Amino acid sequence: MTGDAMQRAAAVLRDAGSIVTTGHVGPDGDALGSAVALALAARLAGKEAIAAFGGDSVVPDTYSYLDLSPVVPAAEVPERPEVMVVFDTGVASRLGELAGPASAAGSLLVVDHHPNPEEGFGDVQVIDVAAGAAALLCTRLIDAAGWPLDERVGACLMTGIVTDTGRFQYSSTDGEILRAAARLVDLGVRPEVIGQAVYESAPFGYLQVSSRVLGRAVLEEAPGLVWSVVEKADLEAAGVGYESLDPLIDDLRIAREAGVAVLLKEVDGGYKASLRSRGAVDVGAIAAAEGGGGHHNAAGFTSAGTVEDIVGRIRARLRG
Repeated sequence: MTGDAMQRAAAVLRDAGSIVTTGHVGPDGDALGSAVALALAARLAGKEAIAAFGGDSVVPDTYSYLDLSPVVPAAEVPERPEVMVVFDTGVASRLGELAGPASAAGSLLVVDHHPNPEEGFGDVQVIDVAAGAAALLCTRLIDAAGWPLDERVGACLMTGIVTDTGRFQYSSTDGEILRAAARLVDLGVRPEVIGQAVYESAPFGYLQVSSRVLGRAVLEEAPGLVWSVVEKADLEAAGVGYESLDPLIDDLRIAREAGVAVLLKEVDGGYKASLRSRGAVDVGAIAAAEGGGGHHNAAGFTSAGTVEDIVGRIRARLRG
């Protein structure tokens, strides 16, 4: 049961002298916020703690309002950490080069709200698919460890909660996550700072890329699909990186005629697909069939196929 696993994970943290936290490569607000929050809380509790991310991950300037002092390059992570905590993924391959230190850790804790974690990945798996964000599980874990929260930790946790609930608009938003957010506000966390930084601030190049991507969007009403592509040339022309483009999928998904939105991002060797659903379609199942994963309403995968092949397979799955 999740409660038993949470208590075992908390006991490991209390006994630890040093802790490494991480999340999936290309961390979003939830993976980043959770990993940094636990590292900061561990330091408040007198532990040595760092956070790192694999896969040449770059923390976007979007999150510069956070205390990112625990974050170090992946190369600085010990080969055999005493305790390592993985957030927002239950799959080793999603850690990039940090999969090695994770497998060699004295104790490996996996804290996630996605279904179907990899069997045998982690000495303790704290999995709750009903949780609206990994940051909510991180909050529970900090409480279970008896560690203090301050405004810096709270800002990280709130970032994860706000981004993974879509500003409290997704169906995963429940009373517990709203109460957790209220508690963080009482600590001094300022929602307007997070909202402005994450949702109301982007480099001018974002507008240029957005105009290209939305201009080439395709609506297929029969399967209820809207899709588009971000090409490397778009980024080069605008002088921005993928870390600046997180809001693009939300721009695409507002088309009311479509129940599913798909954004393909050109990467080395293929495309990274982000999928969103209005609720009727389980895009997590589509992503899983393509070797990826996620939730019912938000998921993703990477494919070496062409745009036509990838969209064709998604289209076929939507048509059943």
